[in-house]
Amino acid sequence: VDVKKLGRIPDGGGHKALGRNAGRPIRGMGFDYVHSAVDDHSRLAYSEIHADEKVTTCAGFLTRAAAFFHAHGITRIERVLTDNAWAYRKGLAWKQALNELGATGKLTRPYRPQTNGKVERFNRTLLDEWAYLRPYTTNEQRTAALADFLHTYNHHRSHTALAGKPPITRVNNPPGQYT
Repeated sequence: VDVKKLGRIPDGGGHKALGRNAGRPIRGMGFDYVHSAVDDHSRLAYSEIHADEKVTTCAGFLTRAAAFFHAHGITRIERVLTDNAWAYRKGLAWKQALNELGATGKLTRPYRPQTNGKVERFNRTLLDEWAYLRPYTTNEQRTAALADFLHTYNHHRSHTALAGKPPITRVNNPPGQYT
């Protein structure tokens, strides 16, 4: 699990749509926080966009991510690897969400993002193939494009670590494929 912080896009577009000089950042626009979870075995990914990265937001995300994975045949979550953000280290709601899932929390070593490499690599793909793919003219336009990106990533995008297959092929019994 990881969170990626992105600047919000003003109506009419930011510097990617209008050019560096015309698209100067507007003070007070704020940020979107893209919460992402990637399954270790299948590389199946789930993401949501929120206005913050507070403990209750992170805990709610974890619960919904677990439901997403469960709906795709990943019924048991043993461990959740995260960075050392306060919400994951000290948050009571986070610890309660882990307990409800029957999972344990594991933290990366400080200043070692490589430990959480699968979700860090997913974040890079998320930026390249969704957030910065094209110049969006509104923040809502970028937000709406996330669902299509996730579907493509999980069902159609080939992964070298999976012998050129998409993540959904590594899930035991994805909906509609009873093998």
